[in-house]
Formats: sequence, structure tokens, C-alpha cells
Amino acid sequence: MLWRCRLRKFHHLCCLLILQIWHLRPSSWRIVGRIGCTWTSWHFVPNLTIGEPVIKALRKHTKAFLDCHLMVTNPADYVMPFAKAGASSFTFHAEVTKDSWPELIKSIKSSGMQAGVAIKPGTPIEDIFPLVEGEDSVDMVLVMTVEPGFGGQSFMPDMMPKVKELRRRYPNLDIQVDGGLAPSTIDQAAAAGANVIVAGSAVFGAKDPAGVIKILRNSIERAQSSKIFFQ
Repeated sequence: MLWRCRLRKFHHLCCLLILQIWHLRPSSWRIVGRIGCTWTSWHFVPNLTIGEPVIKALRKHTKAFLDCHLMVTNPADYVMPFAKAGASSFTFHAEVTKDSWPELIKSIKSSGMQAGVAIKPGTPIEDIFPLVEGEDSVDMVLVMTVEPGFGGQSFMPDMMPKVKELRRRYPNLDIQVDGGLAPSTIDQAAAAGANVIVAGSAVFGAKDPAGVIKILRNSIERAQSSKIFFQ
């Protein structure tokens, strides 16, 4: 069960919950504007979490943007349930849906959610270019900086060239990184061009979660203000 913080493009901060969201101090909530959840299945990764009831329960108590990342082999089966539960965005994995990418993206968007695509560390970044450039394009690309499935793994800096290439090709694209992000690694991700940051252990394991969130947010804002993204 993880808490993750996401820094939305330019100035919005969001946080990802699975269950521990309510343990954060009020000082942390004051700088949070976005909530997200990650779902996994035993088919795609060797770990099982919970489903759309979490989104439905959250939506009763917040108007926040609910960002959902599904590590599942059959994402199309979850589109309508998550949309009805109140999800704001739906990110699927490129590795399991190659034969139905256009239909899946169209289904996600027609249900009122934003569409995102995620890639594991071993997947070439070129594989998802058609998803960004197509008629029905995704709104966000998630570059996994650990092997998906479990929290607490070490950040993989060799994934940053993928982020840099995405930022070079698509200056206005939302680019998310997930895995091992912390105060010690955030500057690498920010300099590469990531603008949606997912952090788990770094926040929940900190004595001052709000302070960690500020460090992550400030790093992204510095990179954006210095125009690193567009170099």
C-alpha cells in the first residue's frame, strides 16, 4: 500500500493513495491537489491490489483529479467500471494492448477520462510514438523507472534518455515517471523533462512528508522555469 506524489505540469501537485492517504498530516494536505491509485493483477505483475471501489469511495469525499494506473492484462474490461466510479484518468500498459490501442484510447476518452500509456523499463520508447502522434492520442506517457509490481525499489537512471527523447519530440506532453523517486533522485527526472512525479516510500517513510513533497515540487518547477524541458 503506497502513497505517491504527482507533480502535474507547471504548478499542480497531486498525491497518489492506495490506503494510507488518511495518515498524512494536515500540513501535507495543504499542498496536495491530485489523487491517484495504481491497480495491479497477478497476471501482469506478481502482486494483487484492489479495484475501482477505492475510486468510488474517494469520489464521495473529494473533487480532486483521480489518476489511475492499471497494471493489468485486460485494461479494456476496466474502462467503464473506473469511469462510473469517478476516475479522472486511466493509464494502461503498452505491453499488453498492442492489437487494440486505438479502440482502447477511444473508449477511455469517450467515457470522459483522460488516457495515459505506461511502459516497463525493457520496452523501447519508440513503441509508443504512434500513441502520441495518432488521431486518438494519449494525454500522458508514464515511463516506469523500476520494474512494476512492488514499492521500495531503486530508481533506474538509465530510463532518463527515454524521458529526454519524449520531451524533445513532444514539448507539451505530460510525462510521468514512477519508481524510486525521492529527494535524492528527483533532480535527474526533472532535468530529463518529467513533469508528473510519482513517489511512494520517499513520502510515507519520511518524518516530514510535507517537506518531501515540497522538495519534489520545487525541483520540477525549477526545471520548468529554467526551460530545461525544451533544450
